[in-house]
Amino acid sequence: MTGKGVYVYAIIPVGEKLPADVAGVGSPPGVLRLVDEGQVAAVVSDAPPQLRARRRDLMAHQESLLRLTDMGPVLPMRFGAVAPDDESVRAQLAGSQAEHLAALSRLDGGVEFNLKALPAQDALAAVVSEEKNVRRLRESVRRRPGYEANVRLGEAVAAALSRRAAEAGKKILHKLTPLARETAAGPDVHGCALNVSFLIDRSRSGAFRTTVQRFADAHRDHVELRVAGPLPCYSFVSSRPLRTPVAGG
Repeated sequence: MTGKGVYVYAIIPVGEKLPADVAGVGSPPGVLRLVDEGQVAAVVSDAPPQLRARRRDLMAHQESLLRLTDMGPVLPMRFGAVAPDDESVRAQLAGSQAEHLAALSRLDGGVEFNLKALPAQDALAAVVSEEKNVRRLRESVRRRPGYEANVRLGEAVAAALSRRAAEAGKKILHKLTPLARETAAGPDVHGCALNVSFLIDRSRSGAFRTTVQRFADAHRDHVELRVAGPLPCYSFVSSRPLRTPVAGG
């Protein structure tokens, strides 16, 4: 390695091979290699100088993790994790080996899917038809147009859309939870009624997507569902599985 530090992508079981032809972060792209310690290994490359969250590097980081996930269990690092040198990586692997092995065992064969539920787009007709309060306010605006009446109508529509999305979100969560090993609530997202990640057996990925699509089709006047995955299992490991001094871009 160079004297610039070690960029860390993930932790995997020792003995796993690296995927071929995967480009790491940096320009020119870093070459992935392994730093072994006991029964676990860190996937690393030389850290590029002046690391920043450029699109090319973000995509390289994500692609590396996805390719690793295809080959076995992975404890992914967030973008921008840099350790001083190989020895510091080995020291941290040694100090947390039992924890890492337990997490790798728990994630083996699993992938992450993220689901967001948002208010349905273009659902005004359904809201007017099905929501008595909205229908009453709309009729009032037609009889006596005015700024305040229109504001009240707009607020009522927005509230109805959000409530309907939240209700649908609870229903789809109830349907999907039995398909998952674990679930993890995501951070609040503006305008989003539900943000949840699911740890799914890779073999059940198709069933998960089918369940989401059928629900979305049947409730398109209530909710818009957005699914991302399969993803590295970020939501089901500690926020920093390798506790090295870390520099972010």
